[in-house]
Amino acid sequence: MSFLTWHTSLLISVFFLICFLTYTSTNNAETQEIHKPWYENLPAVAMDYKVHIDAGKEDCYYQYVQAGATFYVSFSVVRGGDGMAGFAVRNPQGQIVKPYEWQATADYTDQVSSGGYYSVCIDNQFSRFAGKLVNIYITVVKYDAWDKYAKEIEELQLNMQNFTVTLGTVERNINDMLSYQSYSRNREARDFALLNDNNSYIQTFSICQIIVIFVACSVQVFFVRKLFDVKLTSKSRI
Repeated sequence: MSFLTWHTSLLISVFFLICFLTYTSTNNAETQEIHKPWYENLPAVAMDYKVHIDAGKEDCYYQYVQAGATFYVSFSVVRGGDGMAGFAVRNPQGQIVKPYEWQATADYTDQVSSGGYYSVCIDNQFSRFAGKLVNIYITVVKYDAWDKYAKEIEELQLNMQNFTVTLGTVERNINDMLSYQSYSRNREARDFALLNDNNSYIQTFSICQIIVIFVACSVQVFFVRKLFDVKLTSKSRI
């Protein structure tokens, strides 16, 4: 009787252990699924940022890219200092695929990504006193997503090859237009910042000139009047 009780307890313990391990693995899978980026299954993602880099600092930003997707990033210095900064890109393996260069604008494209997080770094260490306002434009496009849609349509015995090719062409054209629009916005923001700086400089310089002219005129009038001052004495010679 005691043997049967012990055997029954052992079976119950093993059952609960299996249930616990199954529940734990399910929670881990759900946790990993939660930590995945929300845009992982999207065929295309475009992001536009404006960031401020302090003087003598370096900031890095990370972007997740699906395996087989096309990764594109561009940067442009909008305002600050000499209008240039360092720009570098590292692939998911940590290799520098875009070396640092001190320039106003730059871009990088990886046509077929191996998948993972890319590192985009903006370096302002050569500028000791001036911060920089930098525009960053990033796109992640997975062109083979259209092939997946085509296969699903073919399973429904519909011939949509031309339509799928057209969609792929439209997607590429849209991506090119978004890149050109980002470049145009960067130029516009840069020109507007230069216009404001020139306006402030001209106003400040004009006010200083007015003050200098006023002070110079006042000094000249004072000394000219001093030349015509006549000192009258009450004593007269006999």
